Amino acid sequence: MAGWMWLRCVLGPHLHRIHHPPDQSRLEGRAGRRGWSYQPRSLEKHTDSILGWASALWSLSYYSSPLLLCYLYRKGYICSTKLVPVSQYLGTVLVCLLGVACLRGYGRWKNSDYLQFVSILEETKKNHSPENKKKLRCYDFDFSFWPPDFSWTEVSNPKQSKAGVSLLKPEPRLRGTADSVLHSVRTLPCHVVSFLIAHSFGRRMLYPGSVGLLQKAMRPMLQQGQARLIEEFDGQRNKIVACDGNEIDTMFVDRRRDGGQTGQTLVICCEGNAGFYEVGCMNTPLEGGYSVLGWNHPGFGGSTGVPFPQNEANAMDVVIQYAIHKLGFQLSDIVVYAWSIGGFTASWAVMSYPEIQSLVLDASFDDLLPLALKVMPDSWRPLVQHTVRQYMNLNNADQLLKYQGPVLLIRRTRDEIITTTGPEDIMSNRGNDLLLKLLQFRYPKIMTDEGIRVVRQWLGASSPMEEASVYSGYEVDDDWCVSVLQSYQADRDVLFPWSVGEDMTLEGRRQLALFLARKYMRNFETTHCTPLPASEFHSPWRL
Repeated sequence: MAGWMWLRCVLGPHLHRIHHPPDQSRLEGRAGRRGWSYQPRSLEKHTDSILGWASALWSLSYYSSPLLLCYLYRKGYICSTKLVPVSQYLGTVLVCLLGVACLRGYGRWKNSDYLQFVSILEETKKNHSPENKKKLRCYDFDFSFWPPDFSWTEVSNPKQSKAGVSLLKPEPRLRGTADSVLHSVRTLPCHVVSFLIAHSFGRRMLYPGSVGLLQKAMRPMLQQGQARLIEEFDGQRNKIVACDGNEIDTMFVDRRRDGGQTGQTLVICCEGNAGFYEVGCMNTPLEGGYSVLGWNHPGFGGSTGVPFPQNEANAMDVVIQYAIHKLGFQLSDIVVYAWSIGGFTASWAVMSYPEIQSLVLDASFDDLLPLALKVMPDSWRPLVQHTVRQYMNLNNADQLLKYQGPVLLIRRTRDEIITTTGPEDIMSNRGNDLLLKLLQFRYPKIMTDEGIRVVRQWLGASSPMEEASVYSGYEVDDDWCVSVLQSYQADRDVLFPWSVGEDMTLEGRRQLALFLARKYMRNFETTHCTPLPASEFHSPWRL
């Protein structure tokens, strides 16, 4: 029995933190639930350091292997006479590292905290009872060892298959058969280069949070943020499995027991391209008293996989299924809140689940392509267009137009990331294009050339005072605008697009255009990465 437990310690995960003892009641005060970092004994600490360095050297060798092999080949080291002694050296090193791992296991075996943890982990793998899961959540350890809490296979969902959920695809150009074959042959090099770009530096540029080096640098901050969510807000960390096999790291804070109305609403948060739920936009609705479900992109934090659009949508889908079937929320009780690039998964969610209560997009954009063209050389334009459309088609606006519910757009007036020129040019903010596309689709008779012109004038205001001046300059009567829209809705009760404004004067259409623009978009006087205060998080406007 002792030998079996020692083997479990040898093969077990890293233990980072103990949130509270497993036998401690969760009903105690917050101060009583304060956790502490796991303290390895000296033998475990030093052997773990050796294995850590060995892992880092292996990673460095793996990524530099093409250059290393070329160098060894030129020097004549790749031959049978040279490889035999090298393999002997490597074998000796591996035996030594195995011995170090066994010593680390012995150090863990002598530590009562680790011994209790690994016993609970093994028991939970055998029996997924709520009591065992509750005990396991007392620990923060390598998430790859965490047993799954929910899988897409547990529900029958027509949107899912092993191939993944459906995405909006760019419309193909119509060509003749012969022309199409010839075109495919001519563009084959472009396809190959696009694939290589997307799967190498392109994906890492788009989602820098998936880079292991960045995650390693941020690990102390992420662990601290996770400890705060669990110990102060009684958060529940869970692993859910998407239809592509990716394991998604989630955090749920339940406020339904608090008795407030906001606690009955679940806010699902979609993070940015370097954001993690531990330190991301999840904190904004938390401060507002909402129940909150955060999740990490594939390849971020404890989530596995890579964050391509298909994987992102698959992850979002299983998160929604988890919220419905495991957490017990109705779609009408769910608000989707996204920051920056999270607008892609958020807009996909409301497109695919139109019963969702509402959508809040903060510092988001309409389409990735203009932003990608901004940072790449002009000579690469055709290649960038092909790469984005084929592999990274974040078409937020197209997806948003499929949703009929309430929407709120939050624009950062000094945004330096989603502008195509610079933060000083507020009209190059792609949030403007997202608003205009949404209004043009929903209210085409109002958003004629003149309607677009006055909304652009309002969007171009450099300060709240100038913005108010534009609004008052056109003498917008809010009460009249509301009555016109309510009258149209009562008479027809139709889906968007509406034909309201068809037989209206030019002055009336101007008023309605400005009124709707101010209802659908709010300005926040700051830069892209500043956390959104809870006071700026509002429910979208409803007629």
